[in-house]
Amino acid sequence: MRLIDAHIHLDQYGDQELTSLLGDSQSIHAMVTVSNHLTSCKRNLQLSQSFPKVKPAFGFHPEQHLPTDEGKSDLFTWIATHRDEMIAIGEVGLPYYQRLDNKITQSHFEQYMELLEAFVKLAKKYDKPIVLHAVYEDAPVVCDILEKHSIVKAHFHWFKGDSKTISRMMRNGYFLSVTPDVVYKEEIQDIVVKVPIERLMVETDGPWRFKGPFLGKMTHPNMMQHSISKIASIKNGKPNEVGHILLQNTRDFYSI
Repeated sequence: MRLIDAHIHLDQYGDQELTSLLGDSQSIHAMVTVSNHLTSCKRNLQLSQSFPKVKPAFGFHPEQHLPTDEGKSDLFTWIATHRDEMIAIGEVGLPYYQRLDNKITQSHFEQYMELLEAFVKLAKKYDKPIVLHAVYEDAPVVCDILEKHSIVKAHFHWFKGDSKTISRMMRNGYFLSVTPDVVYKEEIQDIVVKVPIERLMVETDGPWRFKGPFLGKMTHPNMMQHSISKIASIKNGKPNEVGHILLQNTRDFYSI
């Protein structure tokens, strides 16, 4: 079964892990590697230049301190220079988990919203898909920003949220992806029930580690075989047929 990992952080793997991961990838058609900050962007670009299956997205992960004005300017200037080498803007979004841990104030949150909107404008300017970290009550806020700028090619990775928000996303043409935790988490399985197969993708979010049958194992794109089997079971389809649909969804969305 051919696979595309729709969301992975290849720059966060060690050199030996990368050798194993990139050398053992006959079934992997492509990997969309997202970036956390400027250094991350540069590393992902380097990996994409060495390995054609690696497709880089450039952005700033929201679950960290905001960049300085100078840092933001440097990042946006660098992205402008390398815009033709990126497959998407990402990973960007809102800091749900930081806010949950009371690590940021409301005024800081508004600054994160401003930064996200700047990235949304960039995605529109360069006509690129946007990869989003936006879960639970943050997701409708992000939908507001996307709708404001008439963005259609939006990918909500590892989404968690309510049925109302999912329906809104489907009306807008957005895509959702699920990680290997779909194998053992009912919350994610329920999302798969609600999302049409034509709007789903699979990812690992590696090197994030998983539990269940993956406990203690390095996160590898091959784990998506298990995700696809579970999705096929939920959707009452055959794994190979469901896998082909998910592959084609991702190829079409990212123009791979």
